[in-house]
Formats: sequence, C-alpha cells, structure tokens
Amino acid sequence: MEFRPCIDIHNGRVKQIVGSSLKDQGSFAEENFVAQQDAAFFARLYQKDGLCGGHVILLNPPGSAYYEETKSQALSALSAYPGGLQAGGGITPDNAAQFLQAGASHVIVTSYVFKDGKIHYDKLKELVRAVGRKHLVLDLSCRRAADGYAVVTDRWQKLTKEYVTPELLDALSAYADEFLIHAADVEGKAAGIETELVKQLGEWGKIPVTYAGGVGSFSDLEALRTYGKNRLHVTIGSALDLFGGPMAYEEVLKCTD
Repeated sequence: MEFRPCIDIHNGRVKQIVGSSLKDQGSFAEENFVAQQDAAFFARLYQKDGLCGGHVILLNPPGSAYYEETKSQALSALSAYPGGLQAGGGITPDNAAQFLQAGASHVIVTSYVFKDGKIHYDKLKELVRAVGRKHLVLDLSCRRAADGYAVVTDRWQKLTKEYVTPELLDALSAYADEFLIHAADVEGKAAGIETELVKQLGEWGKIPVTYAGGVGSFSDLEALRTYGKNRLHVTIGSALDLFGGPMAYEEVLKCTD
C-alpha cells in the first residue's frame, strides 16, 4: 500500500473540503482546512520525500470565476515536481497536453467521458488517442446508492447510472493506467472508510487503484490495508497534520510502503 499525497485546489487555494458539500454555484465548499502555503510548496515537500503518484485536483470548473487562479496553482505544482504528480479536474482532449507538458505524469478524467449518466466509449477512446493509456487515470469516485456504489461526476455532484463493479473495472482497465476512487459520502469527514467499497476494490486488484475518503486514524489505515488486501493505495487529506488533522505525516510515511 503506497501513500499517494494530494493537493486539492479550490478558489485558488490549497484546501481540504467536505466533498459532499461542493457546489459550483457560488464556488462554495465547506472547508476543513485552508493552507497558508501555495500548491508548489506541497509539491516540493512530496518530491523531497520521494512520494509519487499523488494527485493535484482542480475543484473549480473551467469558465468559473476562480478557475484560472486554481489552474495557475495546479500548473505551478506540476512544474515544481515534474513527473511526480497527476492532474485532474475539467480535463479534456483539448487541454490534457497542457497539464502533461507542465509536468503531470498522468491526467485524471471522469466527467468528460460521461453523458446522460452513461460512459461514452467513443470519448474515452478519443482521450486515449490524445494522451495514451499510460498517461490516463480514470476517476470512478462514487456514492452509496440502492444497488451499490454509483459513479459520480462533475466534482461529485451528479449521480450516474454506472456502478463500480468488477465488470466495469474490467472494461475500463483496457483504457487506463490506474483508477482513482473517492468514496464521496465520507470524503473530507475523517470518520472511517467505506468498508464495503474497499473490500470490493481489494478483491479486484488488477491495475493500481488509489482509494480516498474517510481515513481519520491509523486504525482506519490498517482497516484499509486489511479489507483492501494490501492492494490499494491511499490518499489521506483532512486527517493529515499537514492539513490540520491528527495523523502525523511522518508516521503515515512509515506505515505505508
């Protein structure tokens, strides 16, 4: 299990938010923590500690009042740690190259490949043609629904008709180098992992999967290791002391490979 760090950027600032609170209208999010440092500071820290595969997430949509400020922060982080971070948030075939050229190892995509709540494989193939499978991470962040875990798009605001299942993971793994999966219901709450989702992802384990959401203690981290069969990588946000939480960053590094 690798620790995959994060740099979440909202309204031009590095933040930790409650994922379920995010609203495009008014650029609102319930904040857990707002960093005084810029995104490049965290990128250099992760580089110093040899952490790879972390993600830089733009939480403002293209065209919004804060998007350019948020994008500028993201590009500065990628440039500070070339090849060490992934970039997501509003990625399309038209702008993906800019993030890769700035230093992203991968681009992270969800919303572009969905329409009317379904995956459009023509759009997915277009992305693969634009960036190559080895540079593509598919974000299958999800929320608990009646029949399982439904994929959510548009910064976790829109529920789709697609469910995180072994069959879906099998189908999409042909197009992606990795998956990133936030458990959106518990994201930013540091109150425990989504155990059933973690079990399901641990059973699959065919390409790298990074899980995010709910880790608030070292016991949660061990539960993730156990239920995920040590096959999942982990992101810790609000619970990390870097972002005002109780979990010491240095101890997290010692507890993960």
